[in-house]
Amino acid sequence: MREGLESVRVVLVGTTHPGNIGSAARAMKTMGLRRLVLVDPQRFPSAEATALAAGADDLLTRAQIFSSLEEAIADCVWVVGTSARSRGQSVPLLPPQPAANALLGHVAGGPVALVFGRESSGLSNDELDRCNAFVQIPTDPDFRSLNLAAAVQVMAYACRMAALDEGEEQPIEEGYDPPATQEEMEALFEHYLRVLIQIEFVDAERPRHIMRRLRHLYQRKGMTASEVRILRGILTHTERGGGRRSARP
Repeated sequence: MREGLESVRVVLVGTTHPGNIGSAARAMKTMGLRRLVLVDPQRFPSAEATALAAGADDLLTRAQIFSSLEEAIADCVWVVGTSARSRGQSVPLLPPQPAANALLGHVAGGPVALVFGRESSGLSNDELDRCNAFVQIPTDPDFRSLNLAAAVQVMAYACRMAALDEGEEQPIEEGYDPPATQEEMEALFEHYLRVLIQIEFVDAERPRHIMRRLRHLYQRKGMTASEVRILRGILTHTERGGGRRSARP
């Protein structure tokens, strides 16, 4: 169980209050999560964060800091983003336990990430576009305000329950095709955009809508590394003109 939980990366994006970082670290440690990642925190390190960690300051000491979410999740094979708003997008919107089950279900392939947004505005649309699924905590509709550390506690508990249900980690079978990392997926989307502009399928000035739909198409189920290579091979062939093979006599 512990090996699975240690593959879960809790990512806090743009945190404004250092106390929330400390409280989030405490929430994580009580449930066996150890990997804290901070993206562009406004104030860190901080004595307030250390005080509210209440014994989980070792997580703060080991916390990794990145300037962007893209960098923080580059090597992850599955990413779940938290969202308080209902969205008309095709990426799955899951309750906490199914989201945690999906997250733990991908740890055999590599690191996974649970991403939390800014206290005031959450995650941006561009940041949510980098997620394979969204999770929404079903708060009372008359009072949806949930403290960041409380949200981390809910999801950390869900992850622990998922790990307890899974039991011992299963061995990887021979011939296993690992999931594509987010870095590989981003390279695929950049390649797609370049080719779609080249063949004039999208307007170079307004590619956002079609690219968002393509992202959701591939992100919602996940892809393997070999599937990404196949698609990029097709795109490369298209870039070069896609010449037909001559027919055999």
